[in-house]
Amino acid sequence: MESEKRVTCQKKIILDYLKSVQTHPSAEIIFKKVRKKLPRISLGTVYRNLKVMKERGDILEISSQIARYDGDVSPHSHFVCEKCGKIFDVFQKIKMPKLNKIKVEPVKHIKNYQIYFYGACKKC
Repeated sequence: MESEKRVTCQKKIILDYLKSVQTHPSAEIIFKKVRKKLPRISLGTVYRNLKVMKERGDILEISSQIARYDGDVSPHSHFVCEKCGKIFDVFQKIKMPKLNKIKVEPVKHIKNYQIYFYGACKKC
């Protein structure tokens, strides 16, 4: 039971960190930041916790050259700068259709979706 409590503590600290930043960090960056509070945590533990949180819908995994993570699970898209690799949140000001209601053969039900925009950011 003590190990369950420790895992819960680890998940909470990882999730709290992800919710506190808008930088869409990689697992390695999360590991370095979380390690300040949990010096004995391993990179493997961070990866396992990220996987569980992603599967539960607590966080988003952003597909990129290196997987990045987002603690904001509200409906929004992402812009990926193809030059510097920075990822920005894009919140739609227009009403998007309910894409999970679209019928796609042979798919029975769309559970979730993500939209990515690619190009160069203002700094690049």
